[in-house]
Amino acid sequence: MGRMTSEVMAHDVSLLWQQIFTWASWGITLAMIIIAVRMGRRQRTPFYLFAILAAGVGAYAEPLYDVAFDLWFYDAQNGQPGAGWMHFSAFGIVQPNWTHSGYIILYAGACLYAGRRIYEGRFNRRSLFALWGLEIVTSCVFEVIGTGTDVYTYYGPHVLRIWNYPLVIGVLEGTQVVLFTVAAVLIWRRASDWWALLGMFVLFPMTFFGANFGLGYPVIIAMHLDNGLASTPLIYAATLISIALCAIATYGLAAFLPRPSATEDTAPVDRIRAEAQLAS
Repeated sequence: MGRMTSEVMAHDVSLLWQQIFTWASWGITLAMIIIAVRMGRRQRTPFYLFAILAAGVGAYAEPLYDVAFDLWFYDAQNGQPGAGWMHFSAFGIVQPNWTHSGYIILYAGACLYAGRRIYEGRFNRRSLFALWGLEIVTSCVFEVIGTGTDVYTYYGPHVLRIWNYPLVIGVLEGTQVVLFTVAAVLIWRRASDWWALLGMFVLFPMTFFGANFGLGYPVIIAMHLDNGLASTPLIYAATLISIALCAIATYGLAAFLPRPSATEDTAPVDRIRAEAQLAS
C-alpha cells in the first residue's frame, strides 16, 4: 500500500466542490449522450453511444486504479451530510458517483470529436500526437481542479506535481484515450452489424489497464517498494520512464491508423448495404 495517513483519511471533502463536480460532470455527460445519439442516428451506427456507455461502465474498476496510484477520494467526516454523493466502496476507498461521468468525459470524448475522422483515414501520426497532447491537457485541467479543491488527492510519493496533481497521471490518461479511441474505431470499421460494437465494453478495461498499468508500472512499483528501497530519485527516474513509454506507445499506435480509400466515405452500415447490393 501507499503512504496512507490518518490525516488523509480524516480530511473532509469540500461539499461545495463535490456538488460542483457531480452536477457539472453529469450535465456534460447528458449533453454528450444527446450528441452521441444524434450523431449515431445520422450515421446509422451506435458507435458513439457505445463508447460513452463503455467508459461509464468501466468506472466500476476505478478502485483498482486508486490502489495502484495512491488516489483517495475525500468523504464527509464529523457527521457532515455528504454520503449521498458516494455510491460504493472497495479496498476501503469510497467512490463518488461522478467517477462514471468523469470517465465518460475524459475517456469517451475523443470518440465523439475524432472517431469519424480516424475512421475515414483523416488522421496521421502528427494528428494523433496532437490528440494525445490535447487529452493530456484536458486530464490535467480536470484533475488539477479536483486535487486542488479538496475533492480527492494523490497521497503517494509522486513527483512532478502540478498543484498536487502528478503530471505522469495526465500522460497515462492521455495515452489511454488515444489507445481506446483508435482501437474502438478499428472495431467499428470491421463490424458487420451493430452488436459487434459491444466489443467496446471489453476493449475499454483492456486499454485502460493496459495503458495505466502496462505503461505506468515503473512508477507504480517505484512508489511501493518495500524495505525502504523507494526513494525520490528512483521515483523521478521511474516517472520519466513511464512518460517515455507513453510517447513510444503513441508513436507506434500511429502505424495502425486507417488509411483513406474511396470506399470509406460512407457510414459503415451504408457501406455494407452497398456491397450487398453489388453482390446481388
